[in-house]
Amino acid sequence: MVDFVVDDQGVPAIVPSGDRRDLIDRVAARVADLVQPTDPPGADEFARALYEQIDEDELRVRAVDDLAAAAFELWRLAEQRAPGTARVRVYAPPRGHSVVAVVVDDMPFIVDSITMALDRHDFGVHLVAHPIVRVRRSATGELRGLAPDAAPAADDDGALLESWTHIEVDRETSAEILDDVRADLERVLRDVRVATTDWLEMLAALQQVTRDLEHSPPPVAADELHEGIALLHWLADQHFTFLGYRNYDLHPDGALCPVAGSGLGLLRHAPERPSASFASLPAEVRAKARERTLLVLTKANARSTVHRPTYLDYVGVKRYDGRGNVVGEHRFLGLYTSSAYTRSPRDVPVLRRKVTRVIERAGFIPASHDQKDLAQILETYPRDDLFQIDDDHLYDTAMAILRLGGRRRVRLFVHREPYGRFVSCLVFLPRDRYTTQVRTRIG
Repeated sequence: MVDFVVDDQGVPAIVPSGDRRDLIDRVAARVADLVQPTDPPGADEFARALYEQIDEDELRVRAVDDLAAAAFELWRLAEQRAPGTARVRVYAPPRGHSVVAVVVDDMPFIVDSITMALDRHDFGVHLVAHPIVRVRRSATGELRGLAPDAAPAADDDGALLESWTHIEVDRETSAEILDDVRADLERVLRDVRVATTDWLEMLAALQQVTRDLEHSPPPVAADELHEGIALLHWLADQHFTFLGYRNYDLHPDGALCPVAGSGLGLLRHAPERPSASFASLPAEVRAKARERTLLVLTKANARSTVHRPTYLDYVGVKRYDGRGNVVGEHRFLGLYTSSAYTRSPRDVPVLRRKVTRVIERAGFIPASHDQKDLAQILETYPRDDLFQIDDDHLYDTAMAILRLGGRRRVRLFVHREPYGRFVSCLVFLPRDRYTTQVRTRIG
């Protein structure tokens, strides 16, 4: 018995009937047929691991030969991998979707970062298989075969944990386009590697900066110092994904220059020259670098290539000399974790101070209707803006939103971040006027 199916590319395929286990057995048997005597052992076992995590419906719209060929191509790609490198292949098989095959050390953020890169190239993703594979390799990276399953803590046999990824995307046959995608994926995986490899060092740098502030307080307002130190402790407590760090010196001529050898993560190999983004800012904005404040909370002007496709969060901690002058900055780049967006701002240092100040300034009777409404506005205020906005602007905007009440009015609130690189727009309009077309026109 066979079933005739057509996949989502309109390609007919004949797959055996039977249950999921029978189908995977057939694929593994076909892979075993493809193995040459010189190939390392375990290809058929790997094929089982590759497809165990795939829904049966996804498997049954693909021919057994196609499934076996894809698994065997990934196996062959993995046969040689130098330590600390990634093997990437992007190709179009004879039929069906194009394929992205990746073999790399097991690290966080691999699948997220790969799919982000594919999205930048406008490739739709149709299938993702991402087994973590235990293998043995020679000192030069030659695959010796699969290693027996064992808890990593008991792994004393030299086995390696690797991430082997098979992704099917929109069909593309242009060699130039496929090569561009491959090169981009290799760059992304290098970013993932340096960010995850240096994570503990970046965390240690933040903890050292915090200790320095506690032992040698800079000349800033006491409440600002207290909240700033609390925020740094909060970030270190798994509320920030560290992706880059570098120490900068602020020179007398106003140039912000990196301290040689201080770069970690995404900034490990960045050019050691004065910050071009800082130099391009207007003089009145650059002057903020010498203001006697503690933290710089903003967005970097580059999007993350790791984990989430958004502009990097930028946490700067100013450095002071013994005379109380700003002489540099510790710069941490990364992404706030989900808790930074889902927890109440009253639970987040610095944000809780802003919320409290706005509510106290409003002067409403405690527990009154107006105070409750204002508190709700602040609870739901866009979190990225809340990190960056100053108290005065937040008060003006929150009070204006409160005054809207149930009135059927359209209002636009604009906030420009302190360094003038980003503008945030909040648009309020009556609910019955909100449609997809209106949303698109607003955008």
